[in-house]
Amino acid sequence: MSQFWSPIVRTLTPYVAGEQPAISTLIKLNTNENPYGPSPHALAAMREAVEDGLRLYPDPSGLPLRTVIAETHGLEPDQVFVGNGSDEVLAHTFQALLNHDKPLLFPDISYSFYPTYCRLYGIAYRNVPLDEVMRVNIADYRQDCGAIILPNPNAPTGIALPLGEIETLVRDHPDQVVVIDEAYVDFGAESAVSLIKTCPNLLVVQTFSKSRGLAGLRVGFAMGQRHLIEALERVKDSFNSYPLDRLALAGAVASWQDRDWFERHRDLLMNSRERLAIGLRDLGFQVLPSSANFVFARHPDKSGMELLHALRERSILVRRFAGERIENYLRISIGTDAECDKLLAALAEI
Repeated sequence: MSQFWSPIVRTLTPYVAGEQPAISTLIKLNTNENPYGPSPHALAAMREAVEDGLRLYPDPSGLPLRTVIAETHGLEPDQVFVGNGSDEVLAHTFQALLNHDKPLLFPDISYSFYPTYCRLYGIAYRNVPLDEVMRVNIADYRQDCGAIILPNPNAPTGIALPLGEIETLVRDHPDQVVVIDEAYVDFGAESAVSLIKTCPNLLVVQTFSKSRGLAGLRVGFAMGQRHLIEALERVKDSFNSYPLDRLALAGAVASWQDRDWFERHRDLLMNSRERLAIGLRDLGFQVLPSSANFVFARHPDKSGMELLHALRERSILVRRFAGERIENYLRISIGTDAECDKLLAALAEI
Protein backbone atom coordinates (compact mmCIF):
# COMPACT_ATOMS: atom_id res chain seq x y z
CA MET A 1 0.00 0.00 0.00
CA SER A 2 1.09 3.55 -0.67
CA GLN A 3 0.49 6.73 1.27
CA PHE A 4 -0.61 8.31 -2.01
CA TRP A 5 -3.54 5.96 -2.60
CA SER A 6 -7.08 7.23 -2.25
CA PRO A 7 -8.88 5.47 0.62
CA ILE A 8 -11.08 3.38 -1.69
CA VAL A 9 -8.07 1.82 -3.42
CA ARG A 10 -7.07 0.13 -0.18
CA THR A 11 -10.38 -1.70 -0.03
CA LEU A 12 -10.47 -3.03 -3.61
CA THR A 13 -9.99 -6.63 -4.68
CA PRO A 14 -9.59 -6.21 -8.45
CA TYR A 15 -11.03 -8.60 -11.01
CA VAL A 16 -8.44 -11.06 -12.33
CA ALA A 17 -8.65 -11.62 -16.07
CA GLY A 18 -7.75 -14.92 -17.70
CA GLU A 19 -4.11 -15.45 -18.53
CA GLN A 20 -2.87 -14.03 -21.84
CA PRO A 21 0.43 -15.90 -22.30
CA ALA A 22 3.21 -14.76 -24.60
CA ILE A 23 3.93 -18.37 -25.63
CA SER A 24 2.21 -18.93 -28.97
CA THR A 25 2.45 -22.74 -28.87
CA LEU A 26 0.00 -23.11 -25.98
CA ILE A 27 -3.53 -24.33 -26.68
CA LYS A 28 -5.51 -21.48 -25.18
CA LEU A 29 -8.91 -22.60 -23.86
CA ASN A 30 -9.09 -20.29 -20.84
CA THR A 31 -10.70 -16.98 -21.89
CA ASN A 32 -13.66 -17.92 -24.12
CA GLU A 33 -12.21 -16.35 -27.25
CA ASN A 34 -13.52 -17.39 -30.65
CA PRO A 35 -11.08 -19.82 -32.32
CA TYR A 36 -12.11 -18.71 -35.81
CA GLY A 37 -11.37 -15.01 -35.50
CA PRO A 38 -13.38 -12.15 -37.00
CA SER A 39 -15.20 -11.85 -40.30
CA PRO A 40 -12.89 -11.07 -43.25
CA HIS A 41 -15.20 -8.15 -44.01
CA ALA A 42 -14.44 -6.72 -40.57
CA LEU A 43 -10.69 -7.00 -41.19
CA ALA A 44 -11.05 -5.32 -44.58
CA ALA A 45 -13.11 -2.49 -43.12
CA MET A 46 -10.50 -1.84 -40.44
CA ARG A 47 -7.68 -1.80 -43.00
CA GLU A 48 -9.62 0.73 -45.04
CA ALA A 49 -10.12 2.86 -41.93
CA VAL A 50 -6.34 3.14 -41.45
CA GLU A 51 -5.97 6.37 -43.37
CA ASP A 52 -5.77 10.10 -42.81
CA GLY A 53 -9.12 9.97 -40.99
CA LEU A 54 -7.32 8.66 -37.89
CA ARG A 55 -6.22 12.23 -37.17
CA LEU A 56 -9.88 13.01 -36.45
CA TYR A 57 -11.89 11.94 -33.43
CA PRO A 58 -14.46 9.18 -34.01
CA ASP A 59 -18.21 9.66 -33.77
CA PRO A 60 -18.65 10.12 -30.00
CA SER A 61 -22.01 8.33 -29.96
CA GLY A 62 -21.02 5.46 -32.28
CA LEU A 63 -24.04 6.23 -34.46
CA PRO A 64 -23.10 3.98 -37.43
CA LEU A 65 -22.88 0.97 -35.13
CA ARG A 66 -25.95 1.87 -33.09
CA THR A 67 -27.91 2.20 -36.33
CA VAL A 68 -27.13 -1.29 -37.70
CA ILE A 69 -27.77 -2.93 -34.32
CA ALA A 70 -31.07 -1.08 -33.95
CA GLU A 71 -32.23 -2.05 -37.46
CA THR A 72 -31.63 -5.74 -36.73
CA HIS A 73 -33.73 -5.68 -33.55
CA GLY A 74 -36.50 -3.30 -34.62
CA LEU A 75 -35.28 -0.58 -32.27
CA GLU A 76 -34.36 3.07 -32.71
CA PRO A 77 -30.67 4.05 -32.67
CA ASP A 78 -31.25 6.05 -29.49
CA GLN A 79 -32.28 2.80 -27.78
CA VAL A 80 -28.76 1.42 -28.28
CA PHE A 81 -25.61 2.33 -26.33
CA VAL A 82 -22.10 1.29 -27.40
CA GLY A 83 -18.92 1.17 -25.36
CA ASN A 84 -15.38 -0.12 -25.02
CA GLY A 85 -16.27 -3.76 -24.48
CA SER A 86 -19.26 -4.99 -22.52
CA ASP A 87 -17.20 -4.61 -19.34
CA GLU A 88 -17.19 -0.83 -19.79
CA VAL A 89 -20.88 -0.89 -20.68
CA LEU A 90 -21.53 -2.85 -17.48
CA ALA A 91 -19.37 -0.46 -15.46
CA HIS A 92 -21.48 2.48 -16.65
CA THR A 93 -24.62 0.44 -15.97
CA PHE A 94 -23.61 -0.21 -12.36
CA GLN A 95 -23.04 3.52 -11.84
CA ALA A 96 -26.06 4.78 -13.75
CA LEU A 97 -28.78 2.25 -12.98
CA LEU A 98 -27.85 -0.23 -10.22
CA ASN A 99 -26.75 1.95 -7.31
CA HIS A 100 -29.75 2.31 -4.99
CA ASP A 101 -30.54 2.29 -1.27
CA LYS A 102 -31.60 -1.36 -1.39
CA PRO A 103 -29.18 -4.13 -2.39
CA LEU A 104 -28.47 -5.27 -5.92
CA LEU A 105 -29.21 -8.97 -6.51
CA PHE A 106 -27.16 -11.39 -8.62
CA PRO A 107 -26.25 -15.11 -8.44
CA ASP A 108 -23.67 -16.33 -5.96
CA ILE A 109 -21.90 -18.16 -8.78
CA SER A 110 -21.73 -15.70 -11.63
CA TYR A 111 -19.49 -13.23 -13.44
CA SER A 112 -16.86 -12.32 -10.87
CA PHE A 113 -16.66 -8.71 -12.08
CA TYR A 114 -20.06 -7.96 -10.51
CA PRO A 115 -18.86 -7.81 -6.88
CA THR A 116 -15.78 -5.90 -8.07
CA TYR A 117 -17.99 -3.18 -9.56
CA CYS A 118 -20.05 -3.10 -6.38
CA ARG A 119 -16.98 -2.55 -4.22
CA LEU A 120 -15.63 0.13 -6.56
CA TYR A 121 -18.89 2.10 -6.67
CA GLY A 122 -20.04 1.45 -3.11
CA ILE A 123 -23.10 -0.58 -4.14
CA ALA A 124 -24.74 -2.82 -1.56
CA TYR A 125 -25.42 -6.29 -2.98
CA ARG A 126 -26.84 -9.64 -2.03
CA ASN A 127 -25.94 -12.97 -3.63
CA VAL A 128 -28.79 -15.31 -4.55
CA PRO A 129 -27.59 -18.94 -4.42
CA LEU A 130 -27.91 -21.18 -7.45
CA ASP A 131 -29.88 -24.34 -6.75
CA GLU A 132 -28.36 -27.78 -6.19
CA VAL A 133 -27.90 -28.37 -9.95
CA MET A 134 -26.29 -24.95 -10.52
CA ARG A 135 -29.36 -23.30 -12.02
CA VAL A 136 -30.90 -19.88 -11.42
CA ASN A 137 -34.31 -20.14 -9.76
CA ILE A 138 -36.36 -17.06 -10.66
CA ALA A 139 -38.59 -17.49 -7.60
CA ASP A 140 -35.56 -16.85 -5.37
CA TYR A 141 -35.41 -13.28 -6.71
CA ARG A 142 -38.87 -12.39 -5.38
CA GLN A 143 -37.41 -10.32 -2.56
CA ASP A 144 -36.90 -6.68 -1.72
CA CYS A 145 -34.06 -5.18 -3.75
CA GLY A 146 -32.80 -2.10 -5.54
CA ALA A 147 -32.08 -3.79 -8.89
CA ILE A 148 -31.12 -7.15 -10.44
CA ILE A 149 -28.39 -8.23 -12.82
CA LEU A 150 -28.38 -11.71 -14.27
CA PRO A 151 -26.14 -13.28 -16.93
CA ASN A 152 -28.02 -15.43 -19.41
CA PRO A 153 -26.44 -17.85 -20.11
CA ASN A 154 -24.86 -17.73 -16.71
CA ALA A 155 -21.10 -17.71 -16.38
CA PRO A 156 -19.16 -19.75 -15.54
CA THR A 157 -21.82 -22.47 -15.55
CA GLY A 158 -23.05 -21.89 -19.13
CA ILE A 159 -26.64 -22.73 -18.19
CA ALA A 160 -29.35 -20.59 -19.82
CA LEU A 161 -32.84 -19.67 -18.74
CA PRO A 162 -35.70 -19.76 -21.28
CA LEU A 163 -37.12 -16.42 -22.37
CA GLY A 164 -40.36 -17.03 -20.46
CA GLU A 165 -38.50 -17.12 -17.15
CA ILE A 166 -36.58 -13.96 -17.97
CA GLU A 167 -39.88 -12.24 -18.77
CA THR A 168 -41.31 -13.40 -15.44
CA LEU A 169 -38.28 -11.97 -13.63
CA VAL A 170 -38.58 -8.60 -15.39
CA ARG A 171 -42.34 -8.33 -14.81
CA ASP A 172 -42.00 -9.41 -11.16
CA HIS A 173 -39.92 -6.26 -10.58
CA PRO A 174 -41.63 -3.40 -12.44
CA ASP A 175 -40.10 -0.78 -10.15
CA GLN A 176 -36.51 -2.04 -10.38
CA VAL A 177 -34.07 -2.16 -13.28
CA VAL A 178 -33.33 -5.70 -14.45
CA VAL A 179 -30.14 -6.11 -16.48
CA ILE A 180 -29.71 -9.25 -18.56
CA ASP A 181 -26.05 -9.75 -19.43
CA GLU A 182 -26.07 -11.71 -22.70
CA ALA A 183 -22.36 -12.07 -23.45
CA TYR A 184 -22.90 -15.68 -24.57
CA VAL A 185 -26.48 -15.55 -25.82
CA ASP A 186 -25.63 -16.31 -29.46
CA PHE A 187 -24.54 -19.86 -28.68
CA GLY A 188 -27.98 -21.32 -28.05
CA ALA A 189 -29.90 -19.13 -25.60
CA GLU A 190 -32.92 -16.88 -26.18
CA SER A 191 -32.27 -13.14 -26.13
CA ALA A 192 -34.49 -10.86 -24.07
CA VAL A 193 -34.28 -8.05 -26.67
CA SER A 194 -37.83 -8.79 -27.82
CA LEU A 195 -39.11 -7.73 -24.37
CA ILE A 196 -37.64 -4.22 -24.51
CA LYS A 197 -40.64 -2.54 -26.16
CA THR A 198 -43.01 -3.57 -23.37
CA CYS A 199 -40.58 -3.60 -20.42
CA PRO A 200 -39.35 -0.11 -19.45
CA ASN A 201 -37.17 -1.59 -16.69
CA LEU A 202 -35.17 -3.98 -18.91
CA LEU A 203 -31.60 -3.42 -20.15
CA VAL A 204 -29.90 -6.06 -22.32
CA VAL A 205 -26.09 -6.06 -22.65
CA GLN A 206 -24.17 -7.91 -25.38
CA THR A 207 -20.65 -8.05 -26.81
CA PHE A 208 -18.70 -8.52 -30.04
CA SER A 209 -15.96 -10.44 -28.19
CA LYS A 210 -17.41 -13.94 -28.29
CA SER A 211 -19.61 -14.92 -31.22
CA ARG A 212 -18.08 -12.35 -33.56
CA GLY A 213 -14.45 -13.05 -32.70
CA LEU A 214 -13.54 -9.45 -31.87
CA ALA A 215 -12.29 -9.77 -28.29
CA GLY A 216 -9.20 -7.74 -29.18
CA LEU A 217 -11.26 -4.86 -30.56
CA ARG A 218 -13.25 -4.20 -27.35
CA VAL A 219 -16.80 -3.47 -28.47
CA GLY A 220 -19.91 -3.96 -26.34
CA PHE A 221 -23.41 -2.55 -26.37
CA ALA A 222 -26.64 -2.23 -24.42
CA MET A 223 -30.25 -2.04 -25.57
CA GLY A 224 -33.22 -0.66 -23.68
CA GLN A 225 -35.86 2.02 -23.67
CA ARG A 226 -34.63 5.55 -24.16
CA HIS A 227 -34.64 6.62 -20.50
CA LEU A 228 -32.24 3.80 -19.58
CA ILE A 229 -29.90 4.51 -22.48
CA GLU A 230 -29.86 8.20 -21.59
CA ALA A 231 -28.62 7.32 -18.11
CA LEU A 232 -25.69 5.40 -19.61
CA GLU A 233 -24.91 8.27 -21.95
CA ARG A 234 -24.83 10.75 -19.06
CA VAL A 235 -22.26 8.60 -17.23
CA LYS A 236 -20.23 7.93 -20.37
CA ASP A 237 -20.03 11.61 -21.27
CA SER A 238 -18.82 12.35 -17.75
CA PHE A 239 -16.05 9.78 -18.19
CA ASN A 240 -14.92 9.40 -21.84
CA SER A 241 -16.77 10.93 -24.79
CA TYR A 242 -14.98 8.70 -27.34
CA PRO A 243 -15.01 5.10 -26.07
CA LEU A 244 -14.88 3.50 -29.56
CA ASP A 245 -12.18 4.52 -32.02
CA ARG A 246 -12.59 4.66 -35.80
CA LEU A 247 -11.13 1.18 -36.32
CA ALA A 248 -13.45 -0.36 -33.74
CA LEU A 249 -16.52 1.27 -35.26
CA ALA A 250 -15.58 0.23 -38.80
CA GLY A 251 -14.78 -3.36 -37.80
CA ALA A 252 -17.85 -3.78 -35.63
CA VAL A 253 -20.25 -2.46 -38.28
CA ALA A 254 -18.80 -4.75 -40.95
CA SER A 255 -18.83 -7.72 -38.59
CA TRP A 256 -22.47 -7.13 -37.66
CA GLN A 257 -23.48 -6.93 -41.30
CA ASP A 258 -21.71 -10.20 -42.23
CA ARG A 259 -24.50 -12.44 -41.03
CA ASP A 260 -23.39 -15.45 -43.11
CA TRP A 261 -19.96 -15.58 -41.46
CA PHE A 262 -21.48 -15.17 -38.02
CA GLU A 263 -24.01 -17.98 -38.42
CA ARG A 264 -21.60 -20.42 -40.08
CA HIS A 265 -18.90 -20.12 -37.44
CA ARG A 266 -21.35 -19.98 -34.54
CA ASP A 267 -22.81 -23.28 -35.72
CA LEU A 268 -19.34 -24.78 -36.07
CA LEU A 269 -18.55 -23.82 -32.50
CA MET A 270 -21.83 -25.15 -31.13
CA ASN A 271 -21.23 -28.49 -32.86
CA SER A 272 -17.72 -28.62 -31.38
CA ARG A 273 -19.15 -27.88 -27.94
CA GLU A 274 -21.48 -30.88 -28.09
CA ARG A 275 -18.68 -33.07 -29.41
CA LEU A 276 -16.38 -31.98 -26.58
CA ALA A 277 -19.08 -32.53 -23.95
CA ILE A 278 -19.59 -36.10 -25.16
CA GLY A 279 -15.83 -36.72 -25.06
CA LEU A 280 -15.57 -35.38 -21.52
CA ARG A 281 -18.49 -37.50 -20.33
CA ASP A 282 -16.82 -40.55 -21.86
CA LEU A 283 -13.83 -39.78 -19.61
CA GLY A 284 -16.09 -39.68 -16.54
CA PHE A 285 -16.58 -35.93 -16.26
CA GLN A 286 -19.79 -34.33 -15.07
CA VAL A 287 -20.53 -31.64 -17.67
CA LEU A 288 -23.18 -28.99 -17.05
CA PRO A 289 -25.54 -28.27 -19.98
CA SER A 290 -24.02 -25.30 -21.81
CA SER A 291 -25.50 -22.63 -24.07
CA ALA A 292 -22.21 -20.73 -24.16
CA ASN A 293 -18.88 -21.08 -25.97
CA PHE A 294 -17.44 -23.06 -23.07
CA VAL A 295 -18.28 -26.03 -20.89
CA PHE A 296 -18.10 -26.28 -17.10
CA ALA A 297 -17.00 -29.72 -15.99
CA ARG A 298 -15.54 -31.67 -13.07
CA HIS A 299 -14.14 -35.16 -12.57
CA PRO A 300 -15.05 -37.24 -9.51
CA ASP A 301 -11.49 -38.50 -8.98
CA LYS A 302 -9.36 -35.45 -9.76
CA SER A 303 -9.39 -32.01 -8.17
CA GLY A 304 -9.76 -28.95 -10.34
CA MET A 305 -6.34 -27.67 -9.27
CA GLU A 306 -4.70 -30.99 -10.10
CA LEU A 307 -6.24 -31.03 -13.57
CA LEU A 308 -5.41 -27.36 -14.18
CA HIS A 309 -1.71 -27.92 -13.50
CA ALA A 310 -1.54 -31.25 -15.33
CA LEU A 311 -3.00 -29.64 -18.45
CA ARG A 312 -0.64 -26.66 -18.17
CA GLU A 313 2.28 -29.10 -18.12
CA ARG A 314 0.93 -30.36 -21.45
CA SER A 315 0.71 -26.81 -22.87
CA ILE A 316 -3.07 -26.51 -22.53
CA LEU A 317 -4.67 -23.60 -20.68
CA VAL A 318 -8.12 -23.86 -19.09
CA ARG A 319 -9.61 -21.83 -16.24
CA ARG A 320 -10.47 -22.72 -12.65
CA PHE A 321 -12.31 -20.50 -10.17
CA ALA A 322 -11.89 -20.60 -6.40
CA GLY A 323 -15.13 -21.09 -4.50
CA GLU A 324 -16.61 -23.68 -2.21
CA ARG A 325 -19.04 -25.10 -4.77
CA ILE A 326 -16.98 -24.73 -7.93
CA GLU A 327 -13.32 -25.18 -7.00
CA ASN A 328 -13.17 -28.60 -8.67
CA TYR A 329 -14.77 -27.47 -11.92
CA LEU A 330 -12.84 -26.41 -14.99
CA ARG A 331 -14.21 -23.87 -17.43
CA ILE A 332 -13.04 -25.00 -20.85
CA SER A 333 -13.41 -22.68 -23.82
CA ILE A 334 -14.43 -24.29 -27.09
CA GLY A 335 -11.55 -24.31 -29.55
CA THR A 336 -11.27 -25.88 -32.97
CA ASP A 337 -12.00 -29.60 -33.21
CA ALA A 338 -8.25 -30.21 -33.43
CA GLU A 339 -7.66 -28.27 -30.20
CA CYS A 340 -10.50 -30.08 -28.45
CA ASP A 341 -9.08 -33.43 -29.57
CA LYS A 342 -5.70 -32.54 -28.06
CA LEU A 343 -7.43 -31.56 -24.82
CA LEU A 344 -9.32 -34.87 -24.66
CA ALA A 345 -6.15 -36.83 -25.41
CA ALA A 346 -4.32 -35.01 -22.64
CA LEU A 347 -7.14 -35.64 -20.17
CA ALA A 348 -7.22 -39.32 -21.11
CA GLU A 349 -3.49 -39.49 -20.37
CA ILE A 350 -3.93 -37.67 -17.07
